[in-house]
Amino acid sequence: MDFNELQSAWNNENPQNVKLPSDLEKINSAQMPLERIKKNLKNEFIYQIISIVFLAFLPFIYGFPAYAYAPFYLLFSIFVGICIYYLVKLYLFYRQLGKTTLSTKDSLYETYYEIRVNMELYKTFGFALTPFVILFLMGLLYLKMPDFFQSGLQDHSLLIAILSIVLFSMLFTGIVLEWWVQYFYGKYAREMRKVIDQLKEE
Repeated sequence: MDFNELQSAWNNENPQNVKLPSDLEKINSAQMPLERIKKNLKNEFIYQIISIVFLAFLPFIYGFPAYAYAPFYLLFSIFVGICIYYLVKLYLFYRQLGKTTLSTKDSLYETYYEIRVNMELYKTFGFALTPFVILFLMGLLYLKMPDFFQSGLQDHSLLIAILSIVLFSMLFTGIVLEWWVQYFYGKYAREMRKVIDQLKEE
């Protein structure tokens, strides 16, 4: 962007002649979607922390027997480790967005690119947690229907149930993640992309 034009207009004796270049106005129009993304990221981070704390009490909520506590909290500790890894990355991205100023085409394009990368990171985060959901559902099924597990080992109904849970969980996770990311981040990223495309056309 040529800021000399802006400066010369500003220095003009007649203040009515001062006009912001259309590029600058378009770039500033991307600020609102960026603010929405930052707000959603902040809320997401808070909700994720609350969810992790809630999950820590699942054995008490579902009345797990004492022998199930150790395997549950072993898996839960791995789950928390994965969550911390991704949440730190998302938090650092949120901090980076807080320092972002959309003042040039390059800064707008770079910010858009970072948003797209972190949208994919968010999906990866969701899929990384899917095995824990599957293991929890299987453990819950075992605790609530132990007879089914014992008989299922003999007539292969257990294998069918496991495959059904895995397939359903993967499909459900994929659909929910895609919708979630597009609804809370994708539509705002598309608004920014429209601004970038408009700037390219000039």
